[in-house]
Amino acid sequence: MEAIKKKMQMLKLDKENAIDRAEQAEVDKKGAEDKCKQVGPKRTLVSHQKQQHLLDILNKDSKINICVNFYRLK
Repeated sequence: MEAIKKKMQMLKLDKENAIDRAEQAEVDKKGAEDKCKQVGPKRTLVSHQKQQHLLDILNKDSKINICVNFYRLK
C-alpha cells in the first residue's frame, strides 16, 4: 500500500512538472512569435536597402565605363 502511495505521489509530481514545462513552452512560443513580428518589417527594409545599393553600384559602374571609354578615344 505504501508503494502505491509513493508511486501516486511520483506520478503527481511528474504531472505538475510536465504542466510547468508546457506553460513555459507556451511563453517561449509567444516570445518567439513576437520577435518574428518585429523582424518582418526590418527584413523588408534591409532587402529594399540592399536593392538600392545594388542599383547605385550598377549606376556608378556604368559611369566609370563611360569615363574609361571617353579617355580611350582621346
